[in-house]
Amino acid sequence: MSFRLAAYAVCIENGRVLLARHIPPMGETNWTLPGGRVEHAEDPFDTVVREVAEETGCEAEVERLLGVDSRVIPAAERNVPGGPEHHNVGIFYQVRITGGRLRPEPNGETADPTWTPIPGVAGLRRSSLVDIGLALARTLPPTGHVPPVPIGGAIRH
Repeated sequence: MSFRLAAYAVCIENGRVLLARHIPPMGETNWTLPGGRVEHAEDPFDTVVREVAEETGCEAEVERLLGVDSRVIPAAERNVPGGPEHHNVGIFYQVRITGGRLRPEPNGETADPTWTPIPGVAGLRRSSLVDIGLALARTLPPTGHVPPVPIGGAIRH
């Protein structure tokens, strides 16, 4: 089983959420939250600020910790053919954009950072991380945990 610890930004302003289009080397594109892998010895708090800058061109300030999501993705449902099942632990932060200009990630796997009206998210092919992040931001659960999002239709791992 592979493992990944990641930090994700939930940035909501004026009824819109900041999303970026993930373009994997293999598989189909989908919309996701800015964020990514926590590097060795890196604080996830610093990771989310770094990832927002890398993927969107914007400067971000963390406002609060929203919660943690832990999921195991079966091997058959992964974008990597023949790969093992995968355990992803995502730490979600509420962030505020403080500067910069939206631009695609240079030489990366994300493009088209976009302010998306929240009601329009349901019609997008997207990562389940988007729904988890929005649920955490909407409900602010004291446990920092929301139920898993069912995968299928427009929602992917």
